[in-house]
Amino acid sequence: MTSFRKLTAAATVSLAALLTAGAASASSFAIRSGQGAEGLGMAYAGAAAGGIGMASMAWNPATITMFPGRHSNWNFTYLYASGDYQPTSPTTVMTPRGPVPIQAAGGSPLGTGNIGGDGGFIPASYSAWQLTDRLWIGMTTGAPFGLRSKPDNQVNAAQAFGRSAKVQTVNVAPTIGYKVNDWLSVGAAMQIQWFNASLKQANGIAANAAPIIIEGDTIDFGYRLGVTLTPFDGTTIGLGYRSSVRQTLDGTMRISTGPTPTAAFPVKANLNLPDSVVFGVSQVINDQWQAHLGVEWTNWSRFRNIPVVSQLNGAPVTSLNFQYDDSWFFSAGAEYKYNRDLTLRAGIAYELSAVNDYNRQIFISDNDRLWLSAGASYQLTEKLKIDVGYTYIHVNNAKVNYTGNHPQQVVNPALRAISYTAEAEPFVHIVSAGLTYRWDNPVETVPVRPVVRKY
Repeated sequence: MTSFRKLTAAATVSLAALLTAGAASASSFAIRSGQGAEGLGMAYAGAAAGGIGMASMAWNPATITMFPGRHSNWNFTYLYASGDYQPTSPTTVMTPRGPVPIQAAGGSPLGTGNIGGDGGFIPASYSAWQLTDRLWIGMTTGAPFGLRSKPDNQVNAAQAFGRSAKVQTVNVAPTIGYKVNDWLSVGAAMQIQWFNASLKQANGIAANAAPIIIEGDTIDFGYRLGVTLTPFDGTTIGLGYRSSVRQTLDGTMRISTGPTPTAAFPVKANLNLPDSVVFGVSQVINDQWQAHLGVEWTNWSRFRNIPVVSQLNGAPVTSLNFQYDDSWFFSAGAEYKYNRDLTLRAGIAYELSAVNDYNRQIFISDNDRLWLSAGASYQLTEKLKIDVGYTYIHVNNAKVNYTGNHPQQVVNPALRAISYTAEAEPFVHIVSAGLTYRWDNPVETVPVRPVVRKY
């Protein structure tokens, strides 16, 4: 029971810290970088096959059986994302006399300035407890989705399309794994996910334009399933599935025409966060080298049109129109065991984004991206290990095209009068540190508990 209390306390500490989850690092507002320092140093190659340590549990719950004894892992990640939209053509407003060029409100620059803010911290934790030679239980906490977007220039010419956006999640997943035999393990986890969102835009293009604010939160549920295979000595193959979570947000919409709200009423919105499938392979080459590969598909195409409905009469108030595509993530990495205690690693990845030049919004400077990663682990004692990782993400130039056919303009006719096109040159820096601690004695073996059969 003492060990169980320690594991529970470890998970609770990390959960409290997760409320500071910041800007996104994967396609749209998904967060991949906050899942673990060991994985970050290899661009998360081989995640489904256990290649990135305990953080593999976030992708494939069956990997919990790869950690004998009782372990906990804590990770703290800092992410800095930069994206500055600069207009590529004159910004205009349609009038009865035709399109009229405009300057930014109050004579300020037409560009947004950096929309990424000062970055954000993303904690995550993992615990695994082996009960018998075949059965494990554990817990993961993390933030699979998050966004903090607030342009430095709050009265830029695109303020009618968006002033700021914030998405926070906390995902707690009790996990169970079972080792069927020496070459097959299966696992499952229940996802308990808190989701909070706040979107702000200007009610017009004037410098003193009042805000329109939609905000809400909810707690909903999903699941994860996984399997690992070890067909040959030194070869591990993993496959994991994360279900969609249908988030049913309850919140408020506030519409203003001046400094104080003139209308505020309760609203609700149902959104389906994407499910995903991840495949990984990890291969031991010799006593010093290991290689890892990974492929992940995320079903972002289910994230398209989200009606916002009044809770007073059930009438539609507005709609959030995204029209995303599916995304793909391909990764490869390698580890080199320099000596008994020090392991070096590096990785590369390429992601095909759910966001493109048609559906991109001013909140997100997202596009296809290249990951370049490096990291290391050091075994401080037989029970304590430290991990560090760094990733630079080069994002292809991102364009926004509010020219009348943008999904956001399709559902809001008032925005069709404004024509705004701009381009950003985004990039992301991520650094992470992690600690792994083994609560039991590594030299002790877990006793085999015989199966008691009733006849």
